[in-house]
Amino acid sequence: MADAFSVIPASVLRNLSDKLYEKRKNAALEIEGIVKQLASSGDHEKISAVIKLLATEFTGSPQANHRKGGLIGLAAATVGLSSEAAQHLEQIVPPVLSSFSDQDSRVRYYACEALYNIAKVVRGDFIIFFNKIFDALCKLSADSDANVQSAAHLLDRLVKDIVTESDQFSIEEFIPLLRERMNVLNPYVRQFLVGWITVLDSVPDIDMLGFLPDFLDGLFNMLSDSSREIRQQADSALSEFLLEIKNSPSVDYGRMAEILVQRAAALDEFTRLTAITWINEFVKLGGDQLFPYYADILGAILPCISDKEEKIRVVARETNEALRSIEANPTENFDVGGILSIARRQLDSEWEATRIEALHWISTLLNRHRAEVLCFLNDIFDTLLKALSDSSDEVVLLVLDIHACIAQDPPHFRQLVVFLVHNFRIDHSLLERRGALIIRRLCVLLDAERVYRELSTILEGEADLDFACVMVQALNLILLTSSELSELRELLKQSLVNAAGKDLFVSLYASWCHSPMAIISLCLLAQTYQHACAVIQSLVEEDINAKFLVQLDKLIRLLETPVFAYLRLQLLEPRQYIWLLKALYGLLMLLPQQSSAFKVLRRRLKTVPSYSFDGGNLKRAASGNPYSQILHHSGSQITEDGDIDQDNGNLQNGINFASLQQFKQMQQQHHMLAKSRAQSRNSSTSFLKESPK
Repeated sequence: MADAFSVIPASVLRNLSDKLYEKRKNAALEIEGIVKQLASSGDHEKISAVIKLLATEFTGSPQANHRKGGLIGLAAATVGLSSEAAQHLEQIVPPVLSSFSDQDSRVRYYACEALYNIAKVVRGDFIIFFNKIFDALCKLSADSDANVQSAAHLLDRLVKDIVTESDQFSIEEFIPLLRERMNVLNPYVRQFLVGWITVLDSVPDIDMLGFLPDFLDGLFNMLSDSSREIRQQADSALSEFLLEIKNSPSVDYGRMAEILVQRAAALDEFTRLTAITWINEFVKLGGDQLFPYYADILGAILPCISDKEEKIRVVARETNEALRSIEANPTENFDVGGILSIARRQLDSEWEATRIEALHWISTLLNRHRAEVLCFLNDIFDTLLKALSDSSDEVVLLVLDIHACIAQDPPHFRQLVVFLVHNFRIDHSLLERRGALIIRRLCVLLDAERVYRELSTILEGEADLDFACVMVQALNLILLTSSELSELRELLKQSLVNAAGKDLFVSLYASWCHSPMAIISLCLLAQTYQHACAVIQSLVEEDINAKFLVQLDKLIRLLETPVFAYLRLQLLEPRQYIWLLKALYGLLMLLPQQSSAFKVLRRRLKTVPSYSFDGGNLKRAASGNPYSQILHHSGSQITEDGDIDQDNGNLQNGINFASLQQFKQMQQQHHMLAKSRAQSRNSSTSFLKESPK
């Protein structure tokens, strides 16, 4: 220290700490000259002493003017050293960097100015301090003093120039520093960081793309900044990186995909659009690198398909189609279970478009990787069944397509129908709202006869008799009205002459017994008119209730539709179809005379030709028909209309009706249940009356 005082006059040291800038500046110029002389003589020991004096006595002083003088003195010493300054940087730079955090804004300003002058002299030699300088500049970019900010910006531009021309800069050491600061919210710091990313990316020898995953999330975070300028800068940087990715043969898609998936769910629309755009490009470029991430990517795409922003919806749909068009093998890290799990979760989405695309994915996986999907069937089956209650018809139809694809295997077919009946049982509204749609679609996809046979088998043993009755009535109405079941109806019409038709009739009969009106309808369809008469005549008081009359009203109206055109034409031959006439008159007698159904059926029967039994000649009656003759005709030789048989037992054209025992037994169960409920209601009413008031 004594060497320094002997080298630098006391007056110079005094002026270096003066409050006037001009005196400090002149003192600094004298120090520059002194150091230059020492450098020319090679006396670096005294130079070190001078630098130490400036650092300890001045930059470390509690007096602000001393600190200012010390900073300007260090810069002057560096200028004096010129090309030999590099060997003294370890002494010169640290005191300046410490001054960046000085509480006095003017000191911070002079620190910027000093380091600027030092950097101009040493250029690339001070790269060894880059991380510390960068850290200091990062803080100063958000300084509360505008002058300090301005000085820091000038220094920052110089440092960038030096770094871009230096071959000593280490990107590997810099990236951790950058990553730590990428989520800072201060707008000035954000501008500072984006500026550095852009500059470093422009340097051919620096591979910023290889480190993109380290700061990509931070750039996306800036897309939602309140400052338009920052948003534009971040978007510009991202666009440049995306262009580089397209042109690069080697990119780490996996790490970045994880970031993009998170950002695709951002609240900010611009962030979501940018993220989904990147994902779109990744799907096109990533190839097998992305196989392990397909489930996560799909989880990001499906919600965006229903985004409120049209641009996002368009890109999301395009990405979804591109992703689905790629045929991957499960042995190639293609996670079928993961994708199914994502699709299953999205079936609970509030948006119809998302639910539809989730179902398309399940369908696609079923077609391509059936064995793998069936392994996860238990994980998705309940959700698929729940989706049958969806408010969207399109969703329900797609779910049915998937169920039908699964049900190609007999065990799964049985499971599907059992679960379907179970759902109808616990949710009657589903049967009312979606029953016809579901049954009709399954009949198209899985063969109507197969579906109806299975449903009949299940309902035959149904413990909930009320539900069984309602379900059978629904199935019967679908059978009689749906165009999809026309072939099934034609087969049933041949029940008396065709073995397959007879077998189907017998199969349905067992469960149709739950509903008298369903049995009557089935018999009319199958042309087993004699049995229809027997069923009608077996009805008792409990059967003729409001529900029965509503069902009867529907049947009478159905008799006027094209489905029963054959039946109406058979009325032209009353002698041959005596049991048909008796059945229709039986129904007429059950209807209230003031009902519209009674009037419809009566008008129809009035058009039937009359006939007499004196030779069987048909004749048209001018008014009325001898219906009493028809209804009291013995018919001992007629087992079914249109067929004469000597044996009038229970075996009718191969169909054994067992003297109505099956129907009567089933109806007896329903009657007992009704009586039990009535008794229970009466008991409850009596209890309430007898309770003390």
